[in-house]
Amino acid sequence: MANGRFAPSPSGPLHVGNLRTAMLAWLFARSTIGRFGMRMEDLTTGAAPVAEAEQLADLEALGLDWDGPVTHQSKHSERYRAALAELDAGGRIYPCFCTRREIREAGAAPHGEIDLHRYPGTCRSLGAAERTRRAEFRSAALRLDAQEAEVSVVDRLLGPLTSVVDDFVLQRGDGVAAYNLAVVVDDAAEGVEEVVRGDDLWPSTPRQVLLGRLLGLPTPAFAHVPLVLGPLGERLAKRDGAVTLADRRALGESPDDVRGRLARSLGLTERGECPTMVDLLDRFDPAALPAEPWTFDPSGDQPAVDPFA
Repeated sequence: MANGRFAPSPSGPLHVGNLRTAMLAWLFARSTIGRFGMRMEDLTTGAAPVAEAEQLADLEALGLDWDGPVTHQSKHSERYRAALAELDAGGRIYPCFCTRREIREAGAAPHGEIDLHRYPGTCRSLGAAERTRRAEFRSAALRLDAQEAEVSVVDRLLGPLTSVVDDFVLQRGDGVAAYNLAVVVDDAAEGVEEVVRGDDLWPSTPRQVLLGRLLGLPTPAFAHVPLVLGPLGERLAKRDGAVTLADRRALGESPDDVRGRLARSLGLTERGECPTMVDLLDRFDPAALPAEPWTFDPSGDQPAVDPFA
């Protein structure tokens, strides 16, 4: 048994790439008789009841169900404060006053390349007086003192990854918990045992594993699934056209049609089939999932790249 979850941001309707990932998260959890939770990652979007209701309705239309009430990150601030207090007591947090421009300039290599994803540690060694002085002019973010820890993690689909973790942000300058802190704390609090999500989040996983270890939390298993690309080969986005369930309905496709098309992109159906989510459980084999991204052409009858055609 491996409990899972799907955790969208309620910023608008889900597109077919989001729906495909949600289907996979559900299949991973339900295929092990595990619980499947639904969480709204609304720290940056705030309350968005219309978008949330639309997302949940689309997931239900595809045949997904979930256990318990929908949870919301915006209601978990006490969890995040407690985690920050624990890390602070262990001397693993420091304030950072750097702007994005300063980080960009500090990260510039001699040959001109810039690594915007790794913080160079500029504020780590600031003294108390200098921190007080800077705090007069700018609100500080809080960063983890990762101490250049090397973390190894194994993904169920992608295999091993070893990375030296940088000093990443735990709380933004406006006092809002950052994604990496919130997702680790929430997954542990909600009993998530396997995280299934898009493979664009794979590089940040060592950060989350390290943070969980420092907080004494269990490390979940991971399965990072390939993204859905748009017709130009970039990550699918709403600007690509008719990519939401409402869009597909307007073109005459039913939720069953969309589910069948997504399932076929995963090698779970033959052309023309529209099995239910329960039917798909009998066919689901994580080892047989495609390793490459799937390209979706919103204007065509069939995806531009269909590995199972």
